[in-house]
Amino acid sequence: MINWSRIDTVLLDMDGTLLDLHFDSHFWLEHLPRRYAELHKLDHDQVKAELIPIILAEKGKLNWYSLDYWSERLGVDIVALKHEIQHLIGFRADAMDFLTWLKAAHPRVILATNADRKSLELKLKLTGLEDYLDAVVSSADVGIPKEEQGYWQALMKIEPFDPARTLFIDDNEDVLESARHFGIAELITITQPDSQSPIRQMTEFPAVTRFAELQPVNPPKTAS
Repeated sequence: MINWSRIDTVLLDMDGTLLDLHFDSHFWLEHLPRRYAELHKLDHDQVKAELIPIILAEKGKLNWYSLDYWSERLGVDIVALKHEIQHLIGFRADAMDFLTWLKAAHPRVILATNADRKSLELKLKLTGLEDYLDAVVSSADVGIPKEEQGYWQALMKIEPFDPARTLFIDDNEDVLESARHFGIAELITITQPDSQSPIRQMTEFPAVTRFAELQPVNPPKTAS
């Protein structure tokens, strides 16, 4: 699917691409409403019915990804609540194998993520993901989410890359559309970002379930 001889830079999303989105889905849809109800002595079902629309209203905006924003907005310590279920944080199937292969194949690997720095601090420490990356650029660093062109313009200044020789993998198709508009040549999405949710049958972009589908049958020799 990918002509690796034409790829110098690999941009990778984190949540739902390298890491299983189940942690985030469970946190925002189940754990947070339950703990919010317990902390404020409210009815769980009512809290869930009212809280989720409030969260979804920020989708695609920088606030959607900001743990500080939600801590202040909801009056709870979001980071502390995330630590309560941190055992759910983990890689998607064969993501580690793919990262190991990329490290041997030597393209520049950049984590291009909407996760804010507090999310990154938690997840990078638990997973060791940073060992496989050349750089990490969060939308929080530039003040613009990946859904907007400004993110890619900022990324280009921070970590220069040739869009024509770049592969970008992300589970969010709104983000991929933004990347396509910017001119990134190779775009791939993920069919099952959340291991506990059904595989997506229809995607606008070329899609993989496992990263092995992207790797060459006969990998190129690595530099000695």
